[in-house]
Amino acid sequence: MSKAPRTAPRASAPHAADSHDLIRVHGARENNLKDISIEIPKRRLTVFTGVSGSGKSSLVFNTIAAESQRLINETYSAFVQGFMPTMARPDVDVLGGLTTVISVDQSRMGADPRSTVGTATDAHAMLRILFSRLAEPHIGPPSAYSFNTASVRASGGITVERGAARTKTVKATYQRTGGMCTRCEGRGKVSDIDLTQLYDDSKSLAEGAFTIPGWKSDSQWTVQVYAQSGFVDPDKPIRRYTKKELQAFLYGEPVKVKVNGINLTYEGLIPKIQKSFLSKDKEALQPHIRAFVERAVTFTTCPECEGTRLSEGARSSRIKGRSIADLCAMEIRDLAAWVRDLDEPSVAPLLASLRQTLDSFVEIGLGYLALDRPAGTLSGGEAQRVKMIRHLGSSLTDVTYVFDEPTAGLHPHDIQRMNDLLLRLRDKGNTVLVVEHKPEMIAIADHVVDLGPGAGQAGGTVCFEGTLEGLRASDTITGRHLDDRSAVKKSVRAATGALEIRDATANNLRKVDVDIPLGVLTVVTGVAGSGKSSLVHGSLPADAGVISVDQSPIKGSRRSNPATYTGLLDPIRKAFAKANGVKPALFSANSEGACPTCNGAGVVFTDLGMMAGTATTCEDCEGRRFEASVLEYRLGGRDISEVLAMSVSEAEEFFDTGEARTPAAHKVLRRLADVGLGYLTLGQPLTTLSGGERQRLKLATHMGEKGGVYVLDEPTTGLHLADVEQLLGLLDRLVDSGKSVIVVEHHQAVMAHADWIIDLGPGAGHDGGTVVFEGTPADLVAARSTLTGEHLAAYVGAAERPRQ
Repeated sequence: MSKAPRTAPRASAPHAADSHDLIRVHGARENNLKDISIEIPKRRLTVFTGVSGSGKSSLVFNTIAAESQRLINETYSAFVQGFMPTMARPDVDVLGGLTTVISVDQSRMGADPRSTVGTATDAHAMLRILFSRLAEPHIGPPSAYSFNTASVRASGGITVERGAARTKTVKATYQRTGGMCTRCEGRGKVSDIDLTQLYDDSKSLAEGAFTIPGWKSDSQWTVQVYAQSGFVDPDKPIRRYTKKELQAFLYGEPVKVKVNGINLTYEGLIPKIQKSFLSKDKEALQPHIRAFVERAVTFTTCPECEGTRLSEGARSSRIKGRSIADLCAMEIRDLAAWVRDLDEPSVAPLLASLRQTLDSFVEIGLGYLALDRPAGTLSGGEAQRVKMIRHLGSSLTDVTYVFDEPTAGLHPHDIQRMNDLLLRLRDKGNTVLVVEHKPEMIAIADHVVDLGPGAGQAGGTVCFEGTLEGLRASDTITGRHLDDRSAVKKSVRAATGALEIRDATANNLRKVDVDIPLGVLTVVTGVAGSGKSSLVHGSLPADAGVISVDQSPIKGSRRSNPATYTGLLDPIRKAFAKANGVKPALFSANSEGACPTCNGAGVVFTDLGMMAGTATTCEDCEGRRFEASVLEYRLGGRDISEVLAMSVSEAEEFFDTGEARTPAAHKVLRRLADVGLGYLTLGQPLTTLSGGERQRLKLATHMGEKGGVYVLDEPTTGLHLADVEQLLGLLDRLVDSGKSVIVVEHHQAVMAHADWIIDLGPGAGHDGGTVVFEGTPADLVAARSTLTGEHLAAYVGAAERPRQ
């Protein structure tokens, strides 16, 4: 039987599954996005650019990443979803082609004092298991080496029921061995309250002995509780109290007492202060309260554990002569070398995993950190890179990674390493979406999306999408500024004095002596981990009158807005009250003037259990947040809701002239405009602001404080290339007004604009901590003696052309 002749196979049609190569976004309207539609290629590196506030984060994080997370959550059962945060669907018509999204943002890691780099990355957990298996003497399970676990012992009778009528009591004993130091409770520091800051012991309570802010002896209820408690004599000076009276006054247990016929709780002064002031986040306190806390409370290293946080047993248990406290205090690159030399077959899988984690730290440029470094002290850029560690060795592919300015806090020398990491993630078959301003990172993009053209309501549209060459040739703000280079100053200002720092040894500083010039713009630079923040934030004299604007996040709810945060609302409320002859409290959406239906929120929230709650505009106030009767009062023809709907620029003009002229409000608005926030509306919730906008809002607030020295920590974070020019103008105005400005910064444009540069290094961690250059930017470029000098010279083109 003859076989049929074989024919060449036909070219197969593309598989249907291969057609999903794009993330499709249609009709996105989240925050300021204006119904935009865009297609983003998968398995490529796409960079999103645009001025601060143009809508980059709204598109990438609040739309694409948020919807992916919501859809993943919906795959779980209703029971499991009940334990998960509920997420509303983003305001978008169609989102197609989504994959699992892993977001790596710049939000600070938990500032809990017990959270460290080791506990946040599982490295400490692996070390604890290692010590529970190999350390001598053996003291117990992994929890015995944990400073977050206290030792517990308990015994007693328990009733056991077996069957309908048979019960019997048996003795049971429970014991858990923890590694927590009992003195500091695993914090490594103990707090001491300076009693001289709480009261004047030469006076009696009736004479107003308390010096605590807000505690007035004649009317304050808290003071009356102490005076009329019966535990102390209100007419006797505190220094003459008996031992029993002083114990009751300072450390008395909570007890009910009757004051003027009303039942109140009496409590010792020390626990009262701890609950009233120390249990709250210091950044959220009012400035005068924060100043009191800083005066009254001192934090010192725990004398029992010497700052290691661990019990004596955990410190005495060792592997090759090293305790777990010794290892956690080592720089991670040194710890990685120590672990590599450890050869123990019984724990080989654990050692392999620990080595991989520690090597990832070194690879990502964080080898200078130690595992016992408190997580709350990491900069935004360091926190973001720590979060990246768990993803570097991941075997997952076809995942979408979303990064928010991964170059934040990176010296130009380190940016290439970050670029390599992002390209590695892409080359494994992942989609990488990056929100970024740095030209060095935009240069490696496969696809660029530029949003704008402006910020706030002037943004929210796609101005360009395509290649880097196309962006450079486009007429967008980003395209025009992509190749901007600042020239080194031809002449620099002369210093009017100096801040002396002597024998600075904070963190890795090596007895640094340096004079920071006053009356000029000084830039402190160096590779990440070289000791810049330790020098500026940890070593400046306490009496220098320093106003520090760091990267700590702004605290606030959806009720907080620029008007409330900056104190602008106070003079506005008073102006409305004066013009209409009523109380200022009526013009606060958080007080008497609030709409009773929505309580001043403007929206009514409906909890739908496991599903995302819905927020609908309040029907009574129509989202204006105030009672109808309040909106009848006007100032300059506008009601309070119309004023809060104004942009900063509009409000600045409104409060400058005519009936609405309010100098106190105009002064705050002028500062907001100076830092480039003229487009923000006064009533915009703080939760909708970008990272760059929040830091500039903090800067505008601090500009109103009295002080001669401003310290700014990387103020270019979140700033577009075009906005950096405006920032430099602002810094110049501050200096020209008689202020001294010290900037911790990596951006070459700020370095080139400085009057004086202090460069730390030469490396990070124990390879840094020394001043490697002091002088003018021109001298640094000419010498090219440091890493910073090399990169600054390349930036200004000193190698290719002589300076003009």
